Amino acid sequence: MIHQFRSQYPIDLMCRVLEVSRGGYYAWRRRQPSARAVRDLQLQVRIAASHRRSHGTYGSPRVLRDLRDEGIAIGRKRVARLLRAAGLQGVARRRFRLTTDSDHAFPVAPNVLNQAFAVAAPNQAWAADLTYLATGEGWLYLAVVLDLHSRRVVGWTTGIRIDRVLVRRALDRALALRGRPTLHHSDRGCQYASADYQAVLAARGVTVSMSRRGNCYDNAVVESFFSTLKRELVDRRPWPDRIGLTAALARYIEGWYNPVRRHSRLGYLSPVAFEHTRRQAA
Repeated sequence: MIHQFRSQYPIDLMCRVLEVSRGGYYAWRRRQPSARAVRDLQLQVRIAASHRRSHGTYGSPRVLRDLRDEGIAIGRKRVARLLRAAGLQGVARRRFRLTTDSDHAFPVAPNVLNQAFAVAAPNQAWAADLTYLATGEGWLYLAVVLDLHSRRVVGWTTGIRIDRVLVRRALDRALALRGRPTLHHSDRGCQYASADYQAVLAARGVTVSMSRRGNCYDNAVVESFFSTLKRELVDRRPWPDRIGLTAALARYIEGWYNPVRRHSRLGYLSPVAFEHTRRQAA
C-alpha cells in the first residue's frame, strides 16, 4: 500500500500510520522476488494461454493436463491457486433437461445398452439424441450421433424442424463417415422410432436399443455432450440468427470438441487423440 500511494502521501507519514519501519519499507523495495514467486508468474502465462485456447472453458483439471503435456511438473492445487489469482475459471456444469416426445404409436426397442457406456472399440455402440438451441430467429434443432468408445461426434446436423428428417441426416453422415455400428442407442422419441429411421438401421443389421421412458440417464453420454456444448458455446452469448449459430457449432464440434477438447472420461485426451492412442496400442 505504501508503494502504491507513494506519489500521493509522504512515505514517512504512511509508515507511521501503518506502523511499518521506514527502513523495512526500503528493504522490501530492494528485495528480489523469491524463486517461487518468479516461477508462479511464468506459470500464470502458460495457464492463461491454456485457458484462452479453450475459449475460457477450462478449469484446473484440463489446464493441468495441458501443462503436463508441455513437460511442466505441477500439481492441481497450484494450478487452481494460480487460476484464481489470475481471475480465471472454467464454466459450470448444467443439469439434464428432458426433450423426448415418446407419446406415439411406433414400436419401441428394449434398453439393450442398459447404461453400459464403457465401450472397448469404435463402432461397437453409437448413441443419438437431439436438442433445441435458442436464436433470435427462433429454435435451432441439433441432432447428433456419438461413438461411445471415444465420445466422438461422428454425425450431426441442424434444422428448423424437430422431425425424423433431422435425425436421419445426422445418422446418414455418421454411416458415411464410419460405416455401420453394432448397436445404435437413442431415446424412444418419435423421430428415432419412426419407420424410415428404423428401416435404415435394419437394412444394415444394426441392433437397436432405446432408453426407458423418462430416464435421461439411459442416454447420459449424449446428454452430457449437450450440457457441455451449451455451457461452453451456446449460453455464453446471444445468437441473432440460425446461420451464425450453425457455423459456430461446426467450429466447436469439428475444430474443438472432437480434435482438441480434453475429455475427463478419456484420461483427459480429446476424442480424436483417444482413438489414435488406442489404434497405436492395438
